[in-house]
Amino acid sequence: MAMLELQELCKSFGGLMAVAGATLRVEQGQIVGLIGPNGSGKSTLLSTVAGQYRPDAGHIMLDGQEIGGLAPEKIFRRGLARSYQDPSLFFRMGVLDNVLLAAKDQVGERPIVAPWHRRWWPQERRLAERAVTVLNDLKLLGRRDAMAADLSGGQMKLLELGRTVMGEPTMMLLDEPTAGVAPALAYAIFEEIERLRRENGLTFLIVEHRLEILFDFVDWIYVMHMGKVIAQGKPDQIAADPLVREVYFGE
Repeated sequence: MAMLELQELCKSFGGLMAVAGATLRVEQGQIVGLIGPNGSGKSTLLSTVAGQYRPDAGHIMLDGQEIGGLAPEKIFRRGLARSYQDPSLFFRMGVLDNVLLAAKDQVGERPIVAPWHRRWWPQERRLAERAVTVLNDLKLLGRRDAMAADLSGGQMKLLELGRTVMGEPTMMLLDEPTAGVAPALAYAIFEEIERLRRENGLTFLIVEHRLEILFDFVDWIYVMHMGKVIAQGKPDQIAADPLVREVYFGE
């Protein structure tokens, strides 16, 4: 069953067609890669799916329901979460607080309930326990009291991943989750992605330029060029595709 299906998706900015009729499908429980040269439309596609941009044409189906044009918060509540190439954290807040912010339906956020400690404290405690588990899984528990700004680049990537998981999504869109990260930690990030798929049943669509790592983990690859999907297949098929090698590697 398709968790995400795009049909002839289009998004333009003025006279520039950033996404030009892209069609792709991500099955439930898959890890799917989206690759292509810089400027091919990959990040714009993710932003359009996540609701940051309104599509000009086409359909975006999440678990069988149309989400194209919905506000980002409504898409998030339907189970789709997105991370960014540059971590979008609250840098002056602690690591634990960053994770806690993503939890849905926090009773204590309601003004009518907030003054009554007994009505929201039990939930707050459960969420804190879950956040600690998330940080422990990501090897960040020892930094729980640190400011997000004091983490290394790789730790920031892991924290954003953890915060996204705290929102209990069914699918995650990841935009270059290993950009600027040392090779050993980059591989560890993908091992965590695989663990989340295996243990939590999450589905992933990942934009990534480090193909030597991406190809070790994905089930399927889509290749974009000039806003279009020009190829798809398993990693070994994509690596051997002459058109992909010409467009992506300049061969």
